[in-house]
Amino acid sequence: MRLKFKKHYRFAIYSSLYITLLIGVLAFGFIYYYQIPLWIVFFFCAFCYIICFGIIQYYVERLVYKKVHDIYDTVFTDLPHVYKENLSANIDSLSKEVERFSEDKRLQIEDLKIQDNFRKEFIGNLAHELKTPLFTVQSYLLTLQDGAIDNMEVRDKYMARATNGMERLVDIVEDLDRITKLETGKEPIHKEKMDVVALTQTVFEMLEVVAQEKDISLTFDTDYHMPIYVYADSKKIHHVLTNLISNSIKYGRPNGTTEVAFDNFTEEKIQVRINDNGGGIAKEHLPRLFERFYRVDKSGSRKEGGSGLGLAIVKHMIEAHQERIQVESEIGLGTEFSFTLERYVDS
Repeated sequence: MRLKFKKHYRFAIYSSLYITLLIGVLAFGFIYYYQIPLWIVFFFCAFCYIICFGIIQYYVERLVYKKVHDIYDTVFTDLPHVYKENLSANIDSLSKEVERFSEDKRLQIEDLKIQDNFRKEFIGNLAHELKTPLFTVQSYLLTLQDGAIDNMEVRDKYMARATNGMERLVDIVEDLDRITKLETGKEPIHKEKMDVVALTQTVFEMLEVVAQEKDISLTFDTDYHMPIYVYADSKKIHHVLTNLISNSIKYGRPNGTTEVAFDNFTEEKIQVRINDNGGGIAKEHLPRLFERFYRVDKSGSRKEGGSGLGLAIVKHMIEAHQERIQVESEIGLGTEFSFTLERYVDS
């Protein structure tokens, strides 16, 4: 079986061997000339080998490794300190540690780049969302300032439009504030026993007129004769259901259907599913659908109103319940949003 030595030991062994062989060749010549006994030459070579090995090994460890560790102490401050205490540590282990360190830093840099791109995109989207209502309000007010205020009909119309623009701005700011509070936990969750079927029926009744205007039916997947109790914040779940059902109406096809279903997800949880048979969403958009201001339609036109933060708020509200929300969609077949809620159990 072939013996394996650490690299710096191999270096010292081979270097000492080469030096000893060189000295041995010279010594044999010296012996031949002066007729010195052969055993003295072998003893002398062995002695030279030991001395050379000791000197080379000492300087490899104390000089080369010491310099390497000084660099690590300065640059790689978060590497394990084991190498500071053991100067004869295996260089392979040291290399693996540096490679691991380098890989961690590479992943951190990639994550920072992703965050930076997200920040830039978010700022651009925010600027776009604020710019439209701001310019709208500004243009109407400047028109009134230039003399249109004297015309009662124009004044009333422009003031109403400026008011609508201001309301849109207020909605955006309030939604951003709500997301911030949800992220930081400043908007607490008040859980209570609630019937999710009855709550959904309330949302259906609230959105019935809007659904009828687009010939969209709001329905359950089956008749729920018994209540389904969950332990959740009724106001926030009402907001979640309203947003998801409202979106299915907005982007649904005429004579379509929005259906809500409740499934037994586990013994402790139920799953709420909101699905429609609308146009669907392309798969490349699904991973980013819950981002703030993310728009599936990149054309810049927005047929439907809203702050662009609805799904982001929904996601944060569900996550504040320690639950998850998912979306599945296919072009031409429709979209399904689903989230879990804690089942209420009588104690």
